[in-house]
Amino acid sequence: MNGPEIQFEVTPELRPFVSPDRRRGRSTVTTDGASTLGHVVESLGIPLTEAGQILVDGRAVSVSHIPGAGESVQVRAVERPQRVPGAPLRFLLDVHLGTLARRLRLLGVDAAYESEDIGDAALAARSADERRVLLSRDRGLLHRREIWAGAYVYSDRPEDQLRDVLERFAPRLAPWTRCTACNGPLKQADKDSVSDLLEHGTRRSYDVFAQCTQCDRVYWRGAHHSHLDAIVAKALRDFAPAAPDDGREDDAGPDGRNDRRSAPGNDARQDEDGAPSAPSEVSGTPGATG
Repeated sequence: MNGPEIQFEVTPELRPFVSPDRRRGRSTVTTDGASTLGHVVESLGIPLTEAGQILVDGRAVSVSHIPGAGESVQVRAVERPQRVPGAPLRFLLDVHLGTLARRLRLLGVDAAYESEDIGDAALAARSADERRVLLSRDRGLLHRREIWAGAYVYSDRPEDQLRDVLERFAPRLAPWTRCTACNGPLKQADKDSVSDLLEHGTRRSYDVFAQCTQCDRVYWRGAHHSHLDAIVAKALRDFAPAAPDDGREDDAGPDGRNDRRSAPGNDARQDEDGAPSAPSEVSGTPGATG
């Protein structure tokens, strides 16, 4: 390419996207004189979903700016928490992020998930049709123009992935209110109404149940509840906004903490990564994966 040369620099958060020779600071980029700055940024490996403010010679410009010779360009990461205007905050996760999807649902966050690889075009179309933020570790997918909004998931560890999403988007948390299998809302269910769906040992040992309003799965407090409760407690401690201290103690439990034991989904039996237990342990008709 033989055209205007610009000086290009990215903030440290974006360095993993560019080639190693561009991670040390400013580097020279030769443009074609016609492409927009957004195209240049993407051509260097950075999805625009990850690009925040773009500065040219110290002033903010849009991605439609066409860089000229000698300009100095700095690309910053998106600000956190990131606001996504135009629709309620909800997510769509690709096939590789199943554990993250289940943990988001555990926290009451609307998180649709494709358990099969339906292809980049279909994922992008669903993101646009349903106005969902597409979460993915596939950089190429996030380059697609038709997605409603998107975000790169930086880690391959579910604990870090969850923290990343909660820190970046600050969604409202409502633990134990969604089915981790299909993303449907949970409702309280009396024992008699779900008795036919339970094994004898479960009927004998448990009294408080929740049921998904979409796929009919039944949840109760099972052997893995303490693990899930720890995930929820950490998320609430780190990311839920502090409630104003008005002196009321109506919701306090015997140990002084908010008592959530009556929440519909709090008695769900699930496996260690946040998924429902096997059908023999979580009753009901399996639903769609969200």
